[in-house]
Amino acid sequence: MVKTSDQIDNPVMPRHVAIIMDGNGRWAERRGKMRIFGHSNATSAVRSAVRVSLQNGVQILTLFAFSSENWRRPKDEIDYLMSLFGRFLDSEIPELKNRGVKIRFIGELSRFSAELQEKIRRAEEETSANGSLLLNIAANYGGRWDIINACRRIIEERSISSEDLSEELFSSYLSTAGEDVDLMIRTGGEMRISNFLIWQLAYAELYVTDVLWPDFSDEEYLKALKWFSTRERRFGCTGDQIRSSKTSP
Repeated sequence: MVKTSDQIDNPVMPRHVAIIMDGNGRWAERRGKMRIFGHSNATSAVRSAVRVSLQNGVQILTLFAFSSENWRRPKDEIDYLMSLFGRFLDSEIPELKNRGVKIRFIGELSRFSAELQEKIRRAEEETSANGSLLLNIAANYGGRWDIINACRRIIEERSISSEDLSEELFSSYLSTAGEDVDLMIRTGGEMRISNFLIWQLAYAELYVTDVLWPDFSDEEYLKALKWFSTRERRFGCTGDQIRSSKTSP
């Protein structure tokens, strides 16, 4: 493959990137516009994240599109977000399908309208055979819901003793099906995870940028990937433990 400006040289890439796409409302307000103006200008950043992920070997990209707490927003904003969600599926799925992207929606989808649920089902079905990138779209998602839902499914589907319940088994029942996050990016500068992928972020590297989501360009995403490539991943170990393991015979 010919190297482009959207690729980096260091081969140390995260397998799974998760992004909290924050700052749409502030982006609009700084321009004297209504909050929905920020949401309508966020699609280009989604395209950028998908493009750079494909070009740099990221295998899974999870985007926090709509949290379970977002229902508390004003009704007109929610209505606009639902309309925008539907239009995004209509306009973007054909291109994502052509680029080999597999779409998977995670979250409690039953609260969405029947029409939107059908578009979601169709998007997943039409891209199910793709394998270049798995794009998880977290919609009406909450990390606590994910954990409780996994517990309920295990109770309903398996007859096991408490001793047989392992981290691996439990993780496989989460909405991400056992895929832990390597790099979590949050735009907008807030220093919190906002009930996003609580279990899956256990050993993730956390990258927070003040850049608001509509301005999160290819270059900004590449900065995060380059930063990740410099990290010494410890998975719960201290630096001394890692150094000791490297020097042990």
